[in-house]
Amino acid sequence: MTDKPSFWQRIGIQDWFLSNNTTKPVAKVQALTPDTVYKYIIDKFKASIAELSFAERIVFYHEYIICLNTDDYRAFMDNKNGLLGLIAQESVKMFYEILNEYAAVGKRVEPSSNKWVFRFVSHPDYKQGDKGFIGKLMPDGGQKQENLRVTFIPRQTGLAQTFDISNEILKDFIFYSEGYYEIPYLANLKFDTKYEATEGNTILARFETTLPDKAYSGQKLEYLMKFNEITVSGNEEAKDDKDIFKIPSEWVNAPHLKIRFSKTEEKFYLSSFGEKTILNENLVERSRQDDPQWTELPLNSRIILNGIIGVNIFKA
Repeated sequence: MTDKPSFWQRIGIQDWFLSNNTTKPVAKVQALTPDTVYKYIIDKFKASIAELSFAERIVFYHEYIICLNTDDYRAFMDNKNGLLGLIAQESVKMFYEILNEYAAVGKRVEPSSNKWVFRFVSHPDYKQGDKGFIGKLMPDGGQKQENLRVTFIPRQTGLAQTFDISNEILKDFIFYSEGYYEIPYLANLKFDTKYEATEGNTILARFETTLPDKAYSGQKLEYLMKFNEITVSGNEEAKDDKDIFKIPSEWVNAPHLKIRFSKTEEKFYLSSFGEKTILNENLVERSRQDDPQWTELPLNSRIILNGIIGVNIFKA
C-alpha cells in the first residue's frame, strides 16, 4: 500500500523543505511568539510593496493568509486567546505608517480593496516553528489569477522560499472561523507628516552653505533639519517658520527646494522649484510646487543653486 503523498510532494518541492531520515535538523525549533508572527506579517507587507509596485503607484496585498503548524496555532487559540486579533490590528497600524512614508515622498498610494483580511490557518505537514504566507490583492475571490504566490520558511534552514501554487491547493489548509479577522481600509493617509514623526526634537541632517554676498563674506550658514520636510528658500521668503532654511541671497529662489526624509527607507529626497539646481554635478528637473518630482538626495551631497550658492548636506 502506497503512503499518501504530503502537501509538499504534491506541489513538487518536497526536497526544498522537508528532511529525510538521514538528514539532521539544521536549526533548533524556536518557540513561535506573538512578536515573531507580527514581524513576519510586516516583512511580507514590505515585500509585497517591493514586488507589486510600479511607476509612482504603490501596490500591496490586502489579504494575508498566515500558515502555522497545528500545535502552534492551537497554542495561540487555547493559551493566548485573542492575541491573533491584536496582532492583526497592530499590523494594520504599521501598514499605515509605512504607506504614509511613501505618500510623504510623492508616491501614489491607492488601495485595491476596501478592507484588510487576515486568515490564520494550519496545515498538517507543517512542523512546529514553520511559517507560511499567501498574499492576495483583493480578498474573498476578487483576485482572478490562476496561481498564488506562497512564501514558506522551513524549520531546517530558516530561509524563506517563494513559489507559485494553484488555488486548488488551498483545500489542503485548515481554515478556522476564529482565525478570521477583517478590518476596514481607512483612506486617512496623512500626506504631510513633517510635524508628526520628529516633533522638532530629533536632528535628521545638517546643512551648511557659504554665501558670496558681501554682507556675509567669509561666513558659513548652518541649518539643522529637525522635521521630515523642510523648504530651502531665498531672501524674498516672507515666512520665518522653523521648517524653512532661509538663505539670505538674491541668487536663491523663494521657494527653491523641498527636502523630505523617508523614515521607512531612511533616505532623503529633493524636489526643485528654482530656476536651476545641480545635485552632485547632475541637473535636477524643475518641478511645479503643486506637483513635486522627487530625486534621491544622498548624504554628503553638494547642491548648487542657480550656479552660485553651494549647499552641502551631512549626517546629523
